[in-house]
Amino acid sequence: MINYPQSSRIFLAIDCIIFGFDGKDLKLLLIKRNFEPERGKWSLMGGFLEPSEDLEVGAARILHDLTGLKNVYFEQLAVFGKTDRDPGERTVSIVFFALIKIDEHDSESVRSHNASWIVLDNRPSLIFDHNEMVLKAIEHLRYKAALHPIGFELLQERFTIPQLQKLYEAIYGIPLDRRNFSRKLLSTGLLIDTGFKNSNSTTKKAALYKLDIEKYTEQFHSFWNFMPDSMKQN
Repeated sequence: MINYPQSSRIFLAIDCIIFGFDGKDLKLLLIKRNFEPERGKWSLMGGFLEPSEDLEVGAARILHDLTGLKNVYFEQLAVFGKTDRDPGERTVSIVFFALIKIDEHDSESVRSHNASWIVLDNRPSLIFDHNEMVLKAIEHLRYKAALHPIGFELLQERFTIPQLQKLYEAIYGIPLDRRNFSRKLLSTGLLIDTGFKNSNSTTKKAALYKLDIEKYTEQFHSFWNFMPDSMKQN
């Protein structure tokens, strides 16, 4: 067994930025801390990496522990490691961001962790450097959603074009032209018309679509260009 000489210890943590969409607003799943340091303040969900875990395994464990969900879409975002970022111990954090279907999570598990869904634009100030983490995640989400179809990870299995448009408007914080958005989305070939209508629509019943999973999986890394035209002109 090889031992590396070391004069001090450094903890390795994982922090998860969890996005959800309720049909109107983009939301963050945040924890109200019941332990020190910063007891009673808002925080991202996180934990320390176990010695036997790969990073992705640790992130999946933390996400499952909070939401009760497996096979959640998540990806590594950044590393935060300023020496004074955590007043308790010298801690380096590996940050992941996740997208979940908000209606499918385990609400009892969320409550047991003293967690709540908070509208992104109304989020409170967070502990340590978690505000910076969230800002970086928002920037990355907007970039990825413009080029890749990750937004579908936030929707239910069946959805309407107006619901999809509301999601993209929530991500970018701008109104989108209905006709241009619909034309662009349908041209991708990613959507399958289910033949059903949205019975909850207050106006003319909109067609319900579902994602072509096979095409989505095979061509996920293609550049679909979902970027709104109005944004490309800025």
